[in-house]
Amino acid sequence: MGIKGLTKLLADNAPKCMKEQKFESYFGRKIAIDASMSIYQFLIVVGRTGTEMLTNEAGEVTSLGKIGFASSDMGFVLWVQCSHLQGMFSRTIRLLEAGIKPVYVFDGKPPELKSQELAKRYSKRVDATQDLAAAVESGNKEDIEKFSKRTVKVTKQHNEDCRRLLRLMGVPVIEAPSEAEAQCAVLCKMGKVYAVASEDMDSLTFGAPKFLRHLMDPSSRKIPVMEFDVAKVLEELNLTMDQFIDLCILSGCDYCDSIRGIGGQTALKLIRQHGSIESILENINKERYQIPDDWPYQEARRLFKEPLALTDDEQLETKWTAPDEEGLISFLVNENGFNSDRVTKAIEKIKAAKNKSSQGRLESFFKPTATTSVPLKRKETPQSTAKEAINKKSKGAGGRKKK
Repeated sequence: MGIKGLTKLLADNAPKCMKEQKFESYFGRKIAIDASMSIYQFLIVVGRTGTEMLTNEAGEVTSLGKIGFASSDMGFVLWVQCSHLQGMFSRTIRLLEAGIKPVYVFDGKPPELKSQELAKRYSKRVDATQDLAAAVESGNKEDIEKFSKRTVKVTKQHNEDCRRLLRLMGVPVIEAPSEAEAQCAVLCKMGKVYAVASEDMDSLTFGAPKFLRHLMDPSSRKIPVMEFDVAKVLEELNLTMDQFIDLCILSGCDYCDSIRGIGGQTALKLIRQHGSIESILENINKERYQIPDDWPYQEARRLFKEPLALTDDEQLETKWTAPDEEGLISFLVNENGFNSDRVTKAIEKIKAAKNKSSQGRLESFFKPTATTSVPLKRKETPQSTAKEAINKKSKGAGGRKKK
């Protein structure tokens, strides 16, 4: 789930913290990717219905057959079994071809505080499985698609398969001791990667300096990457990091229930007014807002501030190596039934992409020079011009500021 409603809350109250970027703009960047979230996205594809053909990133029909829930042909069975591998393989190649250097981070043991949330998810999957059976019996395609997505779960085998695939591709893999998002955030704070890529907004709550959504979406969706800057989040909301963490806990997170009746906007108002959850609890109208019994908000706060994560450089090795051609063919073709010619062509793409990504970003070729004692007026002019332009826009809009 991440943080409930955080995207909309930021869009409404801190719009400058988020900006749309082109996928290609991350050329030469190291990006830490939440692997389990990506695998989940690939598995969701299985829920599609009808006779839509399975295609690769270029829009070409693959050899894995049709997508269709009720289909009994071997192509569909193979796709169900291998969708996580197909998705991880093609999407990673797309990243590499764009000159992006991915580092995949896999979940470890979830915190004990998350057990309640995991139990809720399990119960929802059980209910969805029953609803799916009824939808299949009635032949309701819309319900089949809806409920099949709700039954999806990333298993231990899915993770093991993808770790093996990525290592054979020469892509670095890190196994987090606990939450992948937390480990990704630590990598970013240590300066080992430029940003964290996930769909869970709690990457920001863990303090990731830069956070990307939609990086792993298929190109066919044509959705721009959304980049969030945590420093601008705090600046626009006028909160400290501790207050932002409390805001996220109040809004609703994976580690504890929220206070009934308090959503994101109310939580922001209360944090600005009182400064912390403790102060809010002292001043809140307890008849209007129901505080959960034995509410472990302090433990949740600790998990966000001091997550269990690797920090040793030796454990966080992020080297990209040449692909193991024989290993990839053996794993994908011999063990999982992928088309041999397509895998061979894909390996050539990986090799070409690795050479391309070895080039640095343009700014890396220029080192900052020492400033002279005489100020450079030419550098001052664009800044003042920009300020004048903003002032003109404000006047043109009747002096109103965005909130």
